[in-house]
Amino acid sequence: MREKTNYGNWVPEKALYMLFGGAAILLVAAIVSGVMGVVPVITWISGVIGVLMLVMAVYMLICHEEFAFGKGNMMAGVHQHLVDHLDWDGKGELLDIGCGAGSTDSPLCEGLFWRQRLPRWTTGGAEWNYAKEQCENNARLEGVANRITFQKGDAAKMEFETETFDAAVSNFVFHEVRTAKDKRDVVKEALRVVKKGGVFSFQDMFSQKALYGDMDEFVRELKAEGISEVHYIGNLEKKLDFIPGYVKTPWMISGMGILYGRK
Repeated sequence: MREKTNYGNWVPEKALYMLFGGAAILLVAAIVSGVMGVVPVITWISGVIGVLMLVMAVYMLICHEEFAFGKGNMMAGVHQHLVDHLDWDGKGELLDIGCGAGSTDSPLCEGLFWRQRLPRWTTGGAEWNYAKEQCENNARLEGVANRITFQKGDAAKMEFETETFDAAVSNFVFHEVRTAKDKRDVVKEALRVVKKGGVFSFQDMFSQKALYGDMDEFVRELKAEGISEVHYIGNLEKKLDFIPGYVKTPWMISGMGILYGRK
C-alpha cells in the first residue's frame, strides 16, 4: 500500500478527540447522576454542557472534513488561490514563510512550475508546529525532496539577508507570530527578503482591523516605502465560491485577505 502524505488540517484531530471525549464524559455523568438521584441541577448542567459540546464536536468534524486534502479540499482551494496570485516564472528561489507540513510547497514544485529547473526551495516559519521529519517525508512522497529545504525560524526576524529570494509566499501565518505585536511588521519583514523586482503572495486575516488596521492605508504605506506593485483583496471568504457558508463564522473563518504584487 502506497504511503500517503500528511498535511494536517486547520481543525486538528486532537481537538476533535478532546471535544468528543469531553462530551461523552459529561453525558455519561449526567445519565449516572440522574439514575443515582444526585442533585437535579448537577444532572441538568452536565447534560446541557455535554449536548452543547457534542454539537460543537460534530460541527468541528464537518469543518475538518471540508478542509481536508482529498476530501472537501477547501484548504487546497485556498492554497491554489495563493498560487494563482503569484506572478512568478519559477526561476530562482522561493521562500514559504510558515510552511506548516509543506502542503503549499510540494504542489508548487510539482505542479505549477514543474517544467522549470528550480534550485533550492527554502521554507521557514513563525513557529514549528509540524515536525521537520513530517515535512521532509511529505516532500519525498511528492517527489520534490531534492528541491526543498525546511528551516526553522522566526517570521518576525528572519536570518536571511536582505533581497535573498526571487519570490515569497505565506498562507495564514502572520497573525500567529507572537514575537511581533504589530503584524504589519511581519509583512514588512517578509518583503525585506524578497529581491527588487521579485514577487510575493501573502494570505492572512488582513481584513480584521484589530490585527492590521486600515489595509488601504497599509497598501499606500508599502508603496511609499518602495514596493512597486501592491494589490489587496479583502474578505475572501465572501468571494471564494468554494468556501461553504457554515465555516464563515467568527470562530472559524473571518476576515480573510490576500496581499500580492511585485517589489
